[in-house]
Amino acid sequence: MLLDPELFGPDQPCFGCAPNHPTGFRLTFAREGDSVVTYFTPGQLHQGPPGIMHGGLVLTLADEIGAWTIIGVLEKFGFTAQVSGKLKRPVRLGAEVVGRGRVSSQGTRSVRVAVTLDQGSECVFEGEIAFVLVDASGAERLLGQPIPDAWRRFCR
Repeated sequence: MLLDPELFGPDQPCFGCAPNHPTGFRLTFAREGDSVVTYFTPGQLHQGPPGIMHGGLVLTLADEIGAWTIIGVLEKFGFTAQVSGKLKRPVRLGAEVVGRGRVSSQGTRSVRVAVTLDQGSECVFEGEIAFVLVDASGAERLLGQPIPDAWRRFCR
């Protein structure tokens, strides 16, 4: 089931998933059973060392998969609290990456998501990302501003 890329509004500013972000990943996500999946092909703008995706951008991709796993599976929104993982192989430019997230544990105020990135037949990243689930007032404190109306239904 394809998840709506404009769930948080057509003009939302997220680097990872905003459909109209001028330099962002523009990722889309689908729910497959208890997982959420995305496909992304890194290009020259994502390069660190020659021919390889920048490690920080690999982690950005993993983080975005984790966030959308919570949205797609739990219908909640979380803020990243902790990332642990291993870059197992270089992520090559020009070759599709399949990202997959699955909720590995869930509490009332936090969720952990197991994330893998595969390129070709190899796992290039695996890790776990912890997210804090907040209510609307907690989200507003973190953001320092009122949350958009489209976010309210995803608050704890």
